[in-house]
Amino acid sequence: MDHYKKTLIYFFSGTGNARRIASWFSEFAETKKIECQTFDLSKISPPKKEEIDPSALIVFISPIHGFNYPKITLDFIINFPKGNNHVVLMNTRAGMKIGNWVTPGLTGIAFLFSALILKIKGYKIDGLIPFDMPSNWISIHPSLNDNTVRFLHLKNHEKVQRHAAKIFSYGKDFVALKDIIQDLLISPVSIGYFLIGRFLFAKSFYASPACNNCESCIKNCPVNAIKSLQGRPYWTFDCESCMKCMNTCPHNAIETAHGLFLMTGILSAPVFGFLSTHFIDLGISEFFQNIVSTVFFLIVLWGLYHIQHRMLVNGKLGTIITAFSLTHFKKWGRYKSIPDSKWKNGTEI
Repeated sequence: MDHYKKTLIYFFSGTGNARRIASWFSEFAETKKIECQTFDLSKISPPKKEEIDPSALIVFISPIHGFNYPKITLDFIINFPKGNNHVVLMNTRAGMKIGNWVTPGLTGIAFLFSALILKIKGYKIDGLIPFDMPSNWISIHPSLNDNTVRFLHLKNHEKVQRHAAKIFSYGKDFVALKDIIQDLLISPVSIGYFLIGRFLFAKSFYASPACNNCESCIKNCPVNAIKSLQGRPYWTFDCESCMKCMNTCPHNAIETAHGLFLMTGILSAPVFGFLSTHFIDLGISEFFQNIVSTVFFLIVLWGLYHIQHRMLVNGKLGTIITAFSLTHFKKWGRYKSIPDSKWKNGTEI
């Protein structure tokens, strides 16, 4: 036998990029007559050891959040049973297009940390493979145009085919190691994001007056981070910033709280200055100063977010608040992974 007989793919996906990679690998497995099962890890619990075929190849696919796997993926891997299967780790990163070149994202510590956990559990790591799918982080930048999205899907589909042929035939594929230097350099940001940053971004979403309370975001949140408060969606600190809610809202009612963050910064600035002066006088390190300042910013942000939520009930106030969100403007756009029919079968790129 020149290839695996069975493959198990566990994926987490917000706007569909990781799901698309999982689907493509499953398709290529079928062409080689390899039994392939895909599992959305947000909808299942980690399997028991006896439920896993010891001869199967195991694949984990997840987006990168803050230069690491998101907490939901890390928790799944940490709670995965011990075993000795061969494992391949993959991720989807924020890809862009310049001419005919796909700009690479950064993996950070996602592969290194998860590979270490799985090695301790007894697994054999056979591959570390990143995929630069279209960036979905429209809180930071406008959505990519259709031509760019189709181009990136095509290029990543070709990349999946190349890597699938290798790993399904018992090959080892550590293409991610060529980025090891920049990934290690960015690792402190990964830790900072996990400890504090993700809680900041969790408060960057809100429902505008365009929301009709259909609760689509609440029902479809993969981590159950959105609840109904005063009859409106309210984002809790459990939010993973996967962007699924914003990019799939049927009414485009979910916005990024750019104005709220600006107001938080303005109100926090005097306190930051006061603390900085006194910390210097006390000889307290800059590192500790930054921690205290960030925690204070988070507390102020949470308070203002709660106030904003109550203000959004008022239509006029809600309209004013929404006017300070860049995502509110039509040209900013939304992103959701496109079906293969959008670029296959001779579709112009």
